[in-house]
Amino acid sequence: MTLNMEQLEHWLEAMRGRRVLVVGDLMLDRYIYGVVRRVSPEAPVPVVAVTSEQAMPGGASNVARNVQTLGGQGAVAGVIGDDPAGTELRQGLQADGVATDALVPQPAGRTTVKTRIIAERQQVVRVDWDNTTPLLPATETALGAAIARAVVDADAVVIEDYGKGVVTPLVVAATLDAARSHKVPVGYDPKDGHLLDVRGVTLATPNRKEAYAALGRPEPVREQPPLADHDLLDVGRQLLAQWGVAVLMITLGAQGMLLLEPDADPVHVPARSREVFDVSGAGDTVIAMATLALAAGAPARVAAELANVAAGVVVAQLGTAPCTVAALREQRL
Repeated sequence: MTLNMEQLEHWLEAMRGRRVLVVGDLMLDRYIYGVVRRVSPEAPVPVVAVTSEQAMPGGASNVARNVQTLGGQGAVAGVIGDDPAGTELRQGLQADGVATDALVPQPAGRTTVKTRIIAERQQVVRVDWDNTTPLLPATETALGAAIARAVVDADAVVIEDYGKGVVTPLVVAATLDAARSHKVPVGYDPKDGHLLDVRGVTLATPNRKEAYAALGRPEPVREQPPLADHDLLDVGRQLLAQWGVAVLMITLGAQGMLLLEPDADPVHVPARSREVFDVSGAGDTVIAMATLALAAGAPARVAAELANVAAGVVVAQLGTAPCTVAALREQRL
């Protein structure tokens, strides 16, 4: 199957207004742009003369932004610190139209901030301020309760794990229980090395490295054509069984995506992007689009095609940028 513009318009309309609750690690992405004209006399490093700065919701927050810009209604459930970055993140989400009723502040923690310094369209360095304070029991309980309330109004849920400590077994269990009670699909975007019991999720979108890591297997250095890669196909079949997932989309970078379902032949969906400037946020776009599409009733193959097109849009842009309906309509399908 090859997606055409008529089908794209049909599914964009079907996805319009669908509410997706994103549960996970929220963070603030800060970008500092500038130019390099000399090397520092203090050390062999470039001196970046700053020309502009920009901050935007990142991590799981970026999944919700993608839901919003793709025509759905995004909502977030997660933890922020009681700090200026947390306030900035909440305000940024609200400015984008994302619902923040299920945000839970933790006074002892800090909001994760990733700062990227970019010169001449190239990233010079990234500086991370990570939250290293574990979730307090009271915070974890409050988040579980907030998720249960928020799922009532949701058409789908996404569990977005960035490995920052919010996606705990208790939080996952609360999310899956609530989604099961209200019969809404659940998407899962894993973090390599973080093993969780997610049996019963509807959709999972690991990248190649994460797929191997979920089984404790080393990722082969050499990549083969996906449908001829017996090792990768075996990993996919094992994950289908281990996670009890209905739809598995293993993202493969320049190779596109491998789609697997329990009772169907595997399908390779080739990459759409012609130019790759920045892969930041591509996985966020994939899980947002695929979950929205499934919530709107799209078959798995259609959801994979839509997600692949959307990912091609964002990797052709610099920085963490969500995919928009307008950008999708500009694609040559």
